[in-house]
Amino acid sequence: MANALVSIQILPSTPGGESVLPYVDRAIDIIKDSGVPYRVAPLETTMEGELGDLLAVVQRMNEAMTEMGCASVISQIKIYYNPESGASMGRLLEKYPDGQ
Repeated sequence: MANALVSIQILPSTPGGESVLPYVDRAIDIIKDSGVPYRVAPLETTMEGELGDLLAVVQRMNEAMTEMGCASVISQIKIYYNPESGASMGRLLEKYPDGQ
């Protein structure tokens, strides 16, 4: 059972002021490749899993941005940690499964 939800909005300082979209796409690819359940939303992406595993995904995302030439990266993160009862996007979204 997952014990955490981590939501992240990644804001890379792109080379030459390029669009952030290809960088955000790369960050989402890293989440996909990790195999954790996730949900993309307009301003952030939420992942579900073990806290340590999710934080490792966040680290890989930030490292990928610098490997792509970004001088720096801001990652705005929210963490819901519940080791006793577990953490589930589905449980938190029961009332609003379609976001409305």
